[in-house]
Amino acid sequence: MLRQKTAVVTGGTRGIGFAIAKKLASQGANIAVIATRGGEAAERATETLRQTGVTAKLYLCDIRDSAAVDETAAAILQDFGAVDILVNNAGITRDNVLPGLSTADIDDVIDVDLKGAIFVTKAFVRSMMRKRSGSIINISSVVGLMGNRGQANYAAAKAGLIGFTKTVAKEYGGRGIRCNAVAPGYIATEMTAALGDEQREMLVKNLPLGRPGEPEDVADAVLFLAGDGSHYITGEVIKVDGGMYV
Repeated sequence: MLRQKTAVVTGGTRGIGFAIAKKLASQGANIAVIATRGGEAAERATETLRQTGVTAKLYLCDIRDSAAVDETAAAILQDFGAVDILVNNAGITRDNVLPGLSTADIDDVIDVDLKGAIFVTKAFVRSMMRKRSGSIINISSVVGLMGNRGQANYAAAKAGLIGFTKTVAKEYGGRGIRCNAVAPGYIATEMTAALGDEQREMLVKNLPLGRPGEPEDVADAVLFLAGDGSHYITGEVIKVDGGMYV
């Protein structure tokens, strides 16, 4: 389905990002993974992708640094020749009620979750324009649509990512580039594992499907948006939330 295509996945060595990278690789896409930290776990994740028979390379980059992003994008384009799919997945949380949020808490989340996605997209969009094709998929959050107590910084960043998605869709649709967002709800990852038992029980209780999602559920939505089956979809936000938003 995606053979001979190249996908860039930020934050692609663990959690939802790794599930996305594995799903795209399983369909034949070569994978360029951008991660902030290397180490044994990141190398193992990249080797797992290679074992599917595709080319996979790990690039270390702080996506908060626009110059570093440009250098990394240039290296990826040199190594792979072109990029067909970009998944802006990298994200962090720094949760607290609004008065308890430090300036660093606010800056860190917006810099990674929103500005990082803008920097990475900006670095690759010209190459997609030259090809007159490309699929950009931003991993937002249902929190960006409905808000959430204790996550003002995260909700603002993820809502901003939705606005960015729609703008890119309008600016580059005429060049054959689609841009969509996926908005996960409560997904079982390392990030949500930090929640207390009471918080998890409350979240599940309010889900119409009665269970948390898995990273693969998000990856399935990304695969759909990356492939030809969504060739007439752009500027859309697909919720993968078990009905949380209902």
